[in-house]
Amino acid sequence: MTTSRTSYVPPHLRNRPPSADPAPISHSGAAVGNGYLGYGGAPSAGFRSVGHRDGQIGGGGGAWNNRSNGWDRGMAREANPFGDDVDTDPGFGALENTGINFDAYDDIPVETSGINVPPPVNTFAEIDLGEALNLNIRRCKYTKPTPVQRYAIPISIGGRDLMACAQTGSGKTAAFCFPIISGIMKGGQSAASPARSPRIACPLALILAPTRELSIQIHEEAKKFAYQTGVRVVVAYGGAPVNMQLRELERGVHILVATPGRLVDLLERARVSLQMIRYLALDEADRMLDMGFEPQIRRIVQQMDMPPPGIRQTLLFSATFPKEIQRLATDFLSSYVFLAVGRVGSSTDLILQRVEYVHETDKRSHLMDLLHAQRASGDQGKQTLTLVFVETKKGADSLEHWLCFNGFPATTIHGDRTQQEREYALRSFKSGKTPILVATDVAARGLDIPHVAHVVNFDLPNDIDDYVHRIGRTGRAGKTGLATAFFNENNSSMAKPLAELMQEANQEVPAWLSHFAAQSSYGGRNRGGAGGRFGGRDFRRDPSANRGGMDMYGVGQMNGGYGGATNVASAWD
Repeated sequence: MTTSRTSYVPPHLRNRPPSADPAPISHSGAAVGNGYLGYGGAPSAGFRSVGHRDGQIGGGGGAWNNRSNGWDRGMAREANPFGDDVDTDPGFGALENTGINFDAYDDIPVETSGINVPPPVNTFAEIDLGEALNLNIRRCKYTKPTPVQRYAIPISIGGRDLMACAQTGSGKTAAFCFPIISGIMKGGQSAASPARSPRIACPLALILAPTRELSIQIHEEAKKFAYQTGVRVVVAYGGAPVNMQLRELERGVHILVATPGRLVDLLERARVSLQMIRYLALDEADRMLDMGFEPQIRRIVQQMDMPPPGIRQTLLFSATFPKEIQRLATDFLSSYVFLAVGRVGSSTDLILQRVEYVHETDKRSHLMDLLHAQRASGDQGKQTLTLVFVETKKGADSLEHWLCFNGFPATTIHGDRTQQEREYALRSFKSGKTPILVATDVAARGLDIPHVAHVVNFDLPNDIDDYVHRIGRTGRAGKTGLATAFFNENNSSMAKPLAELMQEANQEVPAWLSHFAAQSSYGGRNRGGAGGRFGGRDFRRDPSANRGGMDMYGVGQMNGGYGGATNVASAWD
C-alpha cells in the first residue's frame, strides 16, 4: 500500500516563512516600533551622546540637546531587550542564576602569564563597571563572574591587551563586552563623525566575528549589556541589505559588531572610519586569523586608519589557540596578558563524549536509531534539540530531506542558504518547531543555543579544533551535554588527537579507538601532547619567538565542507 505524500520541495526552498507572513525581522536593528530600535539611553555623567547633525539620533530615541546641555526624553522609548522585567533592582546576592551552573566551574584551573597581571575578582560588585551596566548585569541574572570573567574583566579594565582561551560556553562574550561598554561610558567621548562628513561612522569599539550568526548573537547580547547606558551598538554583516545597516550607522555608533567581509565593504565605501577605535575585540580569534580570513583582518587592522597597538586596546578570545595562530596574533598585541582557563584547547568534562564505529553506508540508519531512542526517552515522546554536523552543504540538504521524509522534523543551515533562511532556520530550531538542525561548520563556532541536548558528528571534521568547537554547542554554561561521533576508516587521522582529547576530558576511550590511534600517524596540526595541548607553554615564556608567517593549512580539506569555495572567508562571512 502506498502512502500519499505532498509534492517534493527542494531543501533550499523548505522551511521558508509562508509568503503571506511578514519577512523575519532583520537583526541589524531596523524596523522595530518607532521606526527602528531607538537609541534613548541616558548617558552617564560627563558622557556626551552619539550624535550626528547637532547630536540628533532620530527615530524613536532621545537626543542630546546642545543648548540645554542635557539629554532630552526618549529613555523610555529605547527598545527593551529584557522584556517587561526591567524595573526590578535586586542586589547581587539576592538572585539565583538559573542559566549557569557555577558549581561546575569551581575546580577549573586558570593560568595567566605576563607582566604585572591584575588580580582576579570574585564578584561583579568588586569591579567599577558603572551603575547602569551593573544594573543590566543584575537584569541578566548574573550572580557572580565565571572564571574567564573573573580574570579577563580586571585585565581589560586595567587597559591591558589580552589573549584569552577558555572552554566553550564559559561566558567569553560578557568578558569582553563589559570592559568595552564600561570604558566607553567612563571615557566621555562622542561617537560623532569628524568634520569630514556626517555620513562617515566612527565607532569607538570594533568587535569582529567570523560568521553572520555569531555577529548577530554578540549584537543581541551587547544590546542587553548596554541598555540605558548611553552606548549604542550596531551590527553589520553580509547577506543583509547594506542600506539598512548604513542608516543604522548614520544614526551613530559606539560599538560596531561586524563580520570581516561586510566591514571591508563599508570601509571601501568610505562609510566607516576606524580612526577613533579605542577597543578591538576578535571573537573566535583563532578562526579570524586562520586560513582565508587573515588577509582581511590584516587589511582592517594594519592597512586602514585604525590606531596601532598600544594606542588601541586589543582583546582576543577563543576556545582554541593553536601555536601558529598565537604567533600570528602577537602582531596585533602590545604588552599583552595570556589567559588560559581550563585545559586549553580541550573540551569540558561536562560533555559526555561517545565515539561509535559506523561504516559510511550505515550512518543514516545509525542516526535514525539514536533519534528514535531520544524520542522514546524524552518528555512525553518529544524530540530533544539535536544538532547534526555534516561536511558538505549538499550532504546537509540531502540528510535534512531524508530525516523529514522519515518523520523527523529537521532544517538546515549552511553557506548556500540566504541570510533570511539561515535566521529562520535557527529560530525554528531554537523554538523546537524543527528540533533537528543539520549544519556545516558555519554553526560550529560561538553560537549559544539553549537546550541543545545532543551534538552528533555525522561526518567528523578533519581538525581536532573544529571538533572541540562543534561539541561545544552542548554542555554550555556549566550544564551537561552529550556528543556522539561516527568514526570509520576515513577518519583515521583523527584517531590520535580524538583519543587524547577524550582522555583529557576524563572520557572513556573505546579500545578500538586506542588501537586506531596507536596505528595512525597524526597528520594534523602540531598541537602538542596531552596536558600540553594548545602548544602554548614554551611560546608564552618567549612570546617574541618564531613570529614568522603561518602555514596556510587545511584550505584544501575545507573546500569539501564549503562546496569548493576558494575564498574560505567568504564562505563564513
